[in-house]
Amino acid sequence: MNKIYSKKNLSPRIKIIQKLYGSLMNPDEPIIYPKSQYKKFIKDVVTGTLERLELIEDTILKHLKSDIDLKRTDKILKIILFAAVFELLFKHNNPKKVIISEYLITAEHFLEKVQIGYLNAILDKLSIVIRKDE
Repeated sequence: MNKIYSKKNLSPRIKIIQKLYGSLMNPDEPIIYPKSQYKKFIKDVVTGTLERLELIEDTILKHLKSDIDLKRTDKILKIILFAAVFELLFKHNNPKKVIISEYLITAEHFLEKVQIGYLNAILDKLSIVIRKDE
């Protein structure tokens, strides 16, 4: 089910997940953002997610304490979840349905089907409380 993307057509959210993973695995390495039509968006989400990890984690735990154990959650699933929650919290120009849909499509490149279903349920639940007005 994985789609093959050329480097030029790589989804910005795939790049976001890759940059976040690289940064968390190698915190001393600088994050390099090559030219891309989505460079500003990618940089905003990556930087914003990294700067607000604690706030994002608190938001997730506040609303889902009985649904998720972040200490035992797969690292890549957690990264995708944190990036999506960042967008739900701070990127109000993107509708919540688009954010969730894009991250579920992105998750197909990194996760198993069961994990994607779990991610969908978590994001749906969070989006209702984060974006009440939509």
